[in-house]
Amino acid sequence: MQHPPAARPWAHLLPPPIVMMGVPFDQVSTTQTLEIISEMIASGRPHLLATANVDFLAQVQEDEALRRILLEADLIVCDGTPLIWMSKWLGDRLPERVAGSDLVPLLLDLAAARGYRVFFLGGRDEVVAVAETKIKERWPALQIAGIYSPPFAPLAQMDHADICRRVRETKADMLFVSFGCPKQEKWLAMNFQAAGVPVAIGVGATIDFLAGAVKRAPVWMRRTGTEWIFRILQEPRRLAGRYWKDIRIVGPGLLRQLVTMGSRGNQGQAPPPPPAPRQDAITAAAPQPAVITLPERLDALAARDAGIWPAMEGASIILDASATTFIDSTGTGRIVRLARTARERGGQCILAGASPVVLKSLDLMKLRAVFTEAPDLATALTLLP
Repeated sequence: MQHPPAARPWAHLLPPPIVMMGVPFDQVSTTQTLEIISEMIASGRPHLLATANVDFLAQVQEDEALRRILLEADLIVCDGTPLIWMSKWLGDRLPERVAGSDLVPLLLDLAAARGYRVFFLGGRDEVVAVAETKIKERWPALQIAGIYSPPFAPLAQMDHADICRRVRETKADMLFVSFGCPKQEKWLAMNFQAAGVPVAIGVGATIDFLAGAVKRAPVWMRRTGTEWIFRILQEPRRLAGRYWKDIRIVGPGLLRQLVTMGSRGNQGQAPPPPPAPRQDAITAAAPQPAVITLPERLDALAARDAGIWPAMEGASIILDASATTFIDSTGTGRIVRLARTARERGGQCILAGASPVVLKSLDLMKLRAVFTEAPDLATALTLLP
């Protein structure tokens, strides 16, 4: 059964996400994440979550499907201390690291306290059996709806219908998928609606951590962003090459983004008022789509300015970017989420009159395809019914 897109009421209460190398990270703390997940479960509708780290940023540079999945996710939390540091220079500082391996135990605490049912999918059979025993010892009140480790197979050869049936019949509230990135994110994108679980999240090696098969790094290494060194020392053959590739791709990528889109100068000052909408360019036909005139500087301050962003009532929206000469990572997050909302409603987000500077920034983030482009506002209006 296909459910309607989630309304995501909490999204309007959060600051706009900050985009790093094409991935929009929600500005949420661990406490906020737990509150939002509780709202998701209360809604009863399926939601897709992701805990994105440096490896995600590296993979989306070559994997268009993964980038699309993350753009459509209901919530993306940042699982990488270096990304927290970098976000400060790119527009807004993300509140804190929300690591999947820390989040899952907290979610199990929440589930045990509130009677939520959880389903574990994936992982090696021998590890899953140990994890189940240790989970029951630590959370004796937890309702485990199911644990299933399907036969290993490429994504295209998996029996998706059977797996979804197993999950759906348990009426679970939370689904933890441990197939590894990007397989788990792609499986979830294909199946989270059919599985019918209010909260579906890829957890990577978290089941290994719960089973004790892989040890967590000391707390001081997690806080200083050196946990990856600990992981390499544990599994050098599997992880050394991957981490080196991540560093080679993400380091230069974030540096290019900083040079092109880093905050410049007016942090802490009020953003300039947006130009008045050019009513002469808007036809008299009714009903009119929402037309937002973007400010000259679409930076973190402007992205948070409620006066610039009216409530979106119709399906489609036009962003008049003809006056915009600078856009940073948080400004990008604001308009990317507007485009997502338009798609949810069956409409489109049209970017009108964007300057080469704005288009260069969107190209850098591989996000131009998110928008329909028009050379000016008048042309944009003609693209809508």
